Amino acid sequence: MLGAVFGPTDIGETRYTPRLFGCLRPGMMLLADRNFAAADLIAGVAGTGADLLFRCKDSRRLPPVAALPDGSWLTVLGAHRLRVIDAQILVHTDGSTRTGRYRLITTLTDHRQFPALDLVALYHQRWEIETVYLEMKSTTLGGRVLRARTPAGIEQELYALLTTYQVLRLAMADATAHDAATTADRASFTVALYAARDQLVHAAGVIAGATVDPIGRIGRAVLADLLPPRCARVSPRVVKRAISKHRAKGDVDRTNYQAVITIDILDPPD
Repeated sequence: MLGAVFGPTDIGETRYTPRLFGCLRPGMMLLADRNFAAADLIAGVAGTGADLLFRCKDSRRLPPVAALPDGSWLTVLGAHRLRVIDAQILVHTDGSTRTGRYRLITTLTDHRQFPALDLVALYHQRWEIETVYLEMKSTTLGGRVLRARTPAGIEQELYALLTTYQVLRLAMADATAHDAATTADRASFTVALYAARDQLVHAAGVIAGATVDPIGRIGRAVLADLLPPRCARVSPRVVKRAISKHRAKGDVDRTNYQAVITIDILDPPD
């Protein structure tokens, strides 16, 4: 986690976004959904030197100025030269196939170094931010809610929650970095959280000795209980009721399905 911004609900998230631009620097890639594909936000991100990969509306008019061999094309938005990728996504599960479509815009204009198929597959990983929210709100808080009754108190609790999350993620990243055969997404946040709680409850290993353990007890617990390798899965989106975070509208299929995903790059418009 690089940064966080929060405040009153009468301010929209796109107005908070520029306050995070200071976290960006050259060599980074920012992913964002269709809500953030506004010209001023695109210009703000590009101005930091970081690259972007945003989804935009399928109907958005982005006239081609040059077609590229991988099916993507170049366009101009304001003062910025962007590359557009239209892709059709086929999701195959047991006995069924669903079709979706992505229109992506990016500052990565070199189709040889950054093939369109690779960028579409990369953008799909943006959903993992939802896992972060789950880890904070459900796993860490364990069903509890913030207790403060003042804005200052809420801010203090939020930063405490964010700091705890950051510490655990750093421990997980350090652990998997020491094992070249282990990918970072096999580290279990729940295992890291429980290992940290055990140390605090028992006050064991809290103060470091003369020898620094680069992995630590949390990291060793994570490496000893890795998640299985990732597989492609899909789960229907759920629209929750406003009066309850537990009940959803209509009959909801809560099953996660293993899937095979096929990506086809579409030809640019005339």
